[in-house]
Amino acid sequence: LQLVESGGGLVQPGGSLRLSCAASGFTLDYYAIGWFRQAPGKEREGVSCISSSGVSTNYADFVKGRFTISRDNAKNTVYLQMNSLKPEDTAVYYCAAMQAIFCRSYYAPDFGSWGQGTQVTVSS
Repeated sequence: LQLVESGGGLVQPGGSLRLSCAASGFTLDYYAIGWFRQAPGKEREGVSCISSSGVSTNYADFVKGRFTISRDNAKNTVYLQMNSLKPEDTAVYYCAAMQAIFCRSYYAPDFGSWGQGTQVTVSS
């Protein structure tokens, strides 16, 4: 089971990035997928989560209205569209799979598979 994130990079404040989380070795159809981030010197935090079918999504308060999570199960990929980026969004972003229909929480041990992370840097 492998998850691979991509799409990170350097962007100016106010800019946008779209992260992708591609799965190999298993189908994402039966997994809720979460996005997490970890900034230097800070604990990992949950950002957003989407149910296995995509019908249900949730967001941390600090990204509501700016980030959008979506998925394309035919492509075995989950996306995180990030708009109006702020310097405080700078972090390594990870996707993770929870073997459940709906996201129960952002409790990391509930997520069995993790990607290696992609760096997002928001700076002028």
